[in-house]
Amino acid sequence: MPIAEVRRVRSTRAGVARGAGVLSRLSLMNQRITPLGLIRWAAALVGTAIESSGAPFAHPSRSRQFRIRRFVAELSVTIAAIATTTNLLSASSPSAKPSLQSPAQSVDFQLSARCPPSFELMEGNACQFRSLYQLYNSPPGFGGLRAALPSLPDGFSPQQMDLGRYLFFDPLLSADHHLSCAHCHRPSLGFADGRARSVVSKGVGGRTGPRRDVLLPRSAPSLWNVGFLRNFYWDGRAHSLAEQAKGPLCGSDEMNNSPRQLERDLNGQPTYRRMFTEAFQLQPSEEVTYTMVLQALSAFEATLISLNSRYDRYAHGDDDALTEAEKRGLNIFRGIELGCSQCHTPPLFTNDELEVTGVPNARGLPFDAGAGSLAASRALRGAFKTPTLRNIERTAPYMHAGQFSSLTQVVRFYNDRPGHAAPVGEHLHIDWHMALRRPVLSELDINDVVAFLLTLTDESMLPTIPLRVPSGLPVIGGARENGAVSDTL
Repeated sequence: MPIAEVRRVRSTRAGVARGAGVLSRLSLMNQRITPLGLIRWAAALVGTAIESSGAPFAHPSRSRQFRIRRFVAELSVTIAAIATTTNLLSASSPSAKPSLQSPAQSVDFQLSARCPPSFELMEGNACQFRSLYQLYNSPPGFGGLRAALPSLPDGFSPQQMDLGRYLFFDPLLSADHHLSCAHCHRPSLGFADGRARSVVSKGVGGRTGPRRDVLLPRSAPSLWNVGFLRNFYWDGRAHSLAEQAKGPLCGSDEMNNSPRQLERDLNGQPTYRRMFTEAFQLQPSEEVTYTMVLQALSAFEATLISLNSRYDRYAHGDDDALTEAEKRGLNIFRGIELGCSQCHTPPLFTNDELEVTGVPNARGLPFDAGAGSLAASRALRGAFKTPTLRNIERTAPYMHAGQFSSLTQVVRFYNDRPGHAAPVGEHLHIDWHMALRRPVLSELDINDVVAFLLTLTDESMLPTIPLRVPSGLPVIGGARENGAVSDTL
């Protein structure tokens, strides 16, 4: 190694050591280290060096020039080392508990005045959805390609939609400030969580106590196209987006919050007070209410629309959008033998109804009666809501508790005789669509159906994920996995 390089390396190592030492002393003095602070500290040291030279800085002697240049060079290395050490410490320092970070309060959070893609801004500052599917007038339940869409609860303002986006990703909504909606509905996983059964982290002894993971009995359903639905949860217990949101927000096994505490936390945040005032046109004396929170979350979730896949291009007339194998899979999917489209009805690929299909028990769990645990009707025992197949390749494992790990396994299950996997001793009323002769598909047919299902992937309207939220708490939800990170819609 050249002598100059050896000297540079030694100087760098010495600078790192000095930087760590200075940083340690500053930390012991409980000083907050910032880039501006480093600049001021460096300027003071340079001034000291100039004064100690004993001569006007404009005309130093040659030896003093050398000493000053060496001092400034070493000072630069030391400053860089402190900055590097500071960044490393801030990046790797673990946090025992989330806290409301003051830096977020200095961020100028601005609500968007624009409607999301596929929404048109109408009179009265209301966003209305627009789609080619709205031009079709097929009867409800029609399984053809050009099927009509159910109505969407639109009419929210751009500001309400954007406010709901921030709330969705903010752990402030949970009682202990550790859990956000996005923890279980991650954008990178089809707005599900990629688990057979959802897991939440629960605090023991309040916000600052130790934490333990709690395994829930079912998986988190996808939220794509959820605004078009009228039944929510795997057992269909809720019938509006607002009613659905109450469950996780106040459920003791999930976010464990209460309307009163949620209102108190949000009203205690000046940034949220300003944003709610803008979104809901509040008077200075009016406070944030629980109902407003539910409305903002509903507004955001209504924007989670997936209707621009390769299948959709084919449905609208582009014959080249699908391969021959995918077209064969579509024909099997719609055919009477398998009858998939009777329940997974286009264009949402769900009929939004409860069905008994006789899925096996989740491993290690007793029989889950589904909607049958909420209703006296024996016919609903083992009934679960038909999930959407939109973005289905993102939401494995499948069924209400992840009983199947792949789409191939799912298609094979439906290709087998009705009730073959139902728990022993349970006499279920299997849906009549499954009562036809089985099996009917070859392995090639199964592969073609799976190939078709993959054409339902479309994330072109994936919302931007905020880098920061007004509470200052950590943002989770796969933002950096998708690269779709921003502070505005």
